[in-house]
Amino acid sequence: MTQRQRHTGTTLVTAGLMVWACVTTAGCSGSGAAAEDARSADPVGTLRRVADTLVDAGSSKARTSMEMATGGTRVTIRGEGVYHFGRRSGRLKVLLPQDPAGARARRPITELLAPGALFMKNRGAGVPADKWVRVDTATLSDGNLVTGGATDPLAAAEVLRGTRTATYVGETQVAGTPVRHYRGVADLRAAARAASAANRGPLASAAKGFASAEVPFDVYLDEQGRVRKVRHRFSFVGGRSGGTVAVASTTLLYAFGTPADVRLPAAADIYAGRIAEE
Repeated sequence: MTQRQRHTGTTLVTAGLMVWACVTTAGCSGSGAAAEDARSADPVGTLRRVADTLVDAGSSKARTSMEMATGGTRVTIRGEGVYHFGRRSGRLKVLLPQDPAGARARRPITELLAPGALFMKNRGAGVPADKWVRVDTATLSDGNLVTGGATDPLAAAEVLRGTRTATYVGETQVAGTPVRHYRGVADLRAAARAASAANRGPLASAAKGFASAEVPFDVYLDEQGRVRKVRHRFSFVGGRSGGTVAVASTTLLYAFGTPADVRLPAAADIYAGRIAEE
């Protein structure tokens, strides 16, 4: 399948596909200060290990938000579902913005995330409603960090394996859960080298496909070291004018241990015809 990027109205199209804090620093003294020092002693090493912590955690629910801005136009795509970090698979329902004319809401797209593949249902663009579209993520120039409209939760954590610089900001809360806030910059090339086999290729593609391999981020970890929220800022060259598209992708993880059994579609249910561009 030939993949290319373009911008139409208020909707960013990548490969013909639709592509999601208030921080307080806790002052402390005595034993509290010692705990604070321990947490901030090695932020780079801490963040490079968070993907392994998620794999050990098993599964969780996830909410995603992807904000894209180019040429004065801003689009936000939201998703919600479950993800199993050990199996590297998940299911999201992605809500697209209104069509460019604002006349109607688009039907949610059901996405299945799997090692090396992205499956979508209710894709539109001439695809029958009961059929799935399969995309080989190794062919995507963004490594599927942007294309599906939601960043794969494990891939989002594996980006942090490439952390170059990081600082411990302080303590705050995410959805009522106490967390530690870190801010830094990751390098996608380094992340690809350190990533699991399933994400090594996609992250290497992203390192080449984005406008910069450096990814600024903010991440919030709970007391078990699990990611509760991570926000990446990507950029790539796209659109009719060839300008830079800025993307802010946010992933929230909660309800760890939630069952996340994902059944991939049978071959007969996958659409093999031509997909129209929107």
